[in-house]
Amino acid sequence: MKTRLHFIKFFFILALASCSNDEVSFEDVEITSEVEQLVKHSEEFIPNVYSYENGIHIAIGYGIANSIMIEGDGGNIIIDAADSVYEASKIHEEFKKINSNPIKAIIYTHNHGDHTFGASYYYNLEDEKPKIIAHETTAYYVERILGILNPIIAARSSRMFGTYLPEGQLINVGIGPFLGVSQSVPGYIKPDTTFSDELKLNIAGVAIELYHAVGETNDQLFVWLPEKKALMPGDNLYKTFPNLYTIRGTTHRDVQGWINSLDHMRSFEPEYLFPSHTKVIEGPDVMETLTLYRDAIQYVHDQTIRLMNQGLYPDQIIEKIKLPEEIADSPFLNEFYGTVRWSVKSIFNGYLGWFNGNIADLDPLSREDEATRISLMVGGSENLYIALENAIDEQDMQWALQLSDHLIALEYKLKEVSKLRAIAAEYIGQRAPNPNKRNYFLTSAMELNPNFELENIIRSDPELLTQLSMDNFFNILSVRLNPEFAETDQYRVCFRFDSGLQKTITLRNKIAEISSIVVDCDLQIETGESVFKETLAGLNNPLMKVASGEINTNGKPTEFLTFLSKFTN
Repeated sequence: MKTRLHFIKFFFILALASCSNDEVSFEDVEITSEVEQLVKHSEEFIPNVYSYENGIHIAIGYGIANSIMIEGDGGNIIIDAADSVYEASKIHEEFKKINSNPIKAIIYTHNHGDHTFGASYYYNLEDEKPKIIAHETTAYYVERILGILNPIIAARSSRMFGTYLPEGQLINVGIGPFLGVSQSVPGYIKPDTTFSDELKLNIAGVAIELYHAVGETNDQLFVWLPEKKALMPGDNLYKTFPNLYTIRGTTHRDVQGWINSLDHMRSFEPEYLFPSHTKVIEGPDVMETLTLYRDAIQYVHDQTIRLMNQGLYPDQIIEKIKLPEEIADSPFLNEFYGTVRWSVKSIFNGYLGWFNGNIADLDPLSREDEATRISLMVGGSENLYIALENAIDEQDMQWALQLSDHLIALEYKLKEVSKLRAIAAEYIGQRAPNPNKRNYFLTSAMELNPNFELENIIRSDPELLTQLSMDNFFNILSVRLNPEFAETDQYRVCFRFDSGLQKTITLRNKIAEISSIVVDCDLQIETGESVFKETLAGLNNPLMKVASGEINTNGKPTEFLTFLSKFTN
């Protein structure tokens, strides 16, 4: 029996695009004044380390996120470890010129890779390991990104951050110059010191207060240094309108909680604000910025709710809400990352769910059915295609995208439609002042090139795998079960690991039930946790590990390999 083997890979960014010379060509387009503002915004990210008399130093522009060093007695503290080991090493070279004392602690403001993936560099510098401090839920959210949601989050993140764009196309990513997680193996280290609501501690003589601060993420925290009157807000404030929703995909962001977190920060009346993205704020500007920022969020939140309660649909609400001038004029609220329109849709969905209230949208026709009816209405698919060509000629590009959706659903002239859709996406992207939209559209245009290929750029790494729980690996297996390969009859596989851990996978009704209950099994597997993780991550060939005995199948190697083949990406 021929066995299908599928290797499960689960890293934040897994691939880089390479394009052949046979690409869709686009005419040069005019750079608008709004895009010129985005270019000027890049001044926020000129690589440099800024030092302050209170012993705080911040590295800006080495990657998407800032990294902060606090000097202590005989040791230093790092807040946010950059988005790669490579960047962390570059930043540390600069920090060492200021103070070469060992790192005593690393604080994650939240779970995102641009704040955590450089940690192993600092962790491995000395025999005496630094504390890794974070909110109690941070590890869960890291594993969620590196686990069950990785394929879609990786793809959408790559588009949003312009990972695939050729040199010269990427202006910046709104809150930093570029995403650099692909520059080295992810260096995430699981936190060993966590808290729920607040944590006060002294590290190397520095009084540090940590507070849970729901906002851009549910595990977000902010750092308060009472003796220095300095506050580190994480990603709850940066010099752009906040990402109340991100187009790479996220669970609902608690907007009211975000407002409350900013109010908590305001209560300390800080004199310095060291954000994890964009430059430092000092003096009276700190309180003014915190206040304007939270007021902007509250305005969008409250007006969305007001119009929701009037029965308006999201597409109607987004046309009615604009920031008032006294807020919109703040340089901290340009839409270089989040947008008001996307925020409105997310707030609506967060309170009421996906159903917008319009009965026509509750159980709509399939895309194919709708496209067929529209095609018949206009006199056939060819007329629909002519309308698409006309929209391109008239530079009515959003309409062109929507028309192309119908033609793709009809599978009509797919090659020609793809080229026209790419032209529309390129046109819109080049003119978009919001880098998330710009990068997503420009990348999507590239992906429509039939010669677009992917090549892996991030290596799986055993050190990273040790930081991820076994539960994460089994959860990945559960959501990768392909029902086409799964029988309906019950079938149990029991795993016994060298650590003493036992797991059971029960295949039944085309689902995979994961449990720790010891039961009678159809197949018993004995192996080491590291061998199992590395095999699922594609570092090991399962055939070789079975042959060597490192994966003991108790005389049923073909049965085990067949079992693995049921789980696909």
